[in-house]
Amino acid sequence: MRKGVGRLGRPIGVLLVVVWSLFPVYWALKTSLSTNIAAQSTPVQWFPTHVSTVSYQALFGAGPEAQDAAGGIARALINITVEAAGATVLTLVIAVFAAYAFARLRFHMKGIIFYGVIATLMLPVYATLIPLYRIMTDLGLVNTYIGIILVYTSGFLPLAMWIMYNVFMALPRSLEEAAFIDGATTLQTLRRVVLPTARPGIAATAIVTFLFGWGQFIFPLVLSSSNSTQPLTVLIAAIDSRSAPYTIINAAAIVAVAIPAVIVFLLNRWIVTGITAGSVK
Repeated sequence: MRKGVGRLGRPIGVLLVVVWSLFPVYWALKTSLSTNIAAQSTPVQWFPTHVSTVSYQALFGAGPEAQDAAGGIARALINITVEAAGATVLTLVIAVFAAYAFARLRFHMKGIIFYGVIATLMLPVYATLIPLYRIMTDLGLVNTYIGIILVYTSGFLPLAMWIMYNVFMALPRSLEEAAFIDGATTLQTLRRVVLPTARPGIAATAIVTFLFGWGQFIFPLVLSSSNSTQPLTVLIAAIDSRSAPYTIINAAAIVAVAIPAVIVFLLNRWIVTGITAGSVK
């Protein structure tokens, strides 16, 4: 009897967690595909009786319900893509060289510097917000892609470096030693031997960094007061503050969630393989 209850308890528990996690997403999707009248009708409609794409058209400035606040979604999508992708590329380049240096090279105070950088992961985000804003203001980088990308990179770099460090430490040194015997330099060995072998870890680091950049809110909220640089996450809050139709707000939320969800769904194998690459030698 107890074994039967135990066997049923696990799938039921998993089902409850899945429903609890995905129900808000379903509700937002259902609301975004309904008319504004149907979304606020009583009793509550659990399924849309008539599928409507008016809210999505309005987000991109088309259709009868188009609004200036919602019409900026196309620009916000470009902004969030440029900022997340730019931070990913810059973070990945720095993390690869830094992690390889810490994993393979010998230099003075290597351990202190490495763990000092990793220790910054314990700093609260809000503790660095005001100093970074002052620095970006003094440099004239507020409301610019460069400023936001640099701030993102400073926050993402320690974790990216930690992942790549473990990936490099898991690689057999014999591959590099063979390249050195053949006369290759350190940079040639890194480019021709190490990086191709560490491809899963590099892909995982890039994906995780991009997802972090996509989900940022507090930093772009402070550093980008202009529509020219505001990402999608900030624009959704702006749409809400301007009392846009309820269906449009949910449509914007679905657009913001859909892209990272698709990335995780399609590239989940790369994420798991890359992050766990350094767990077993």
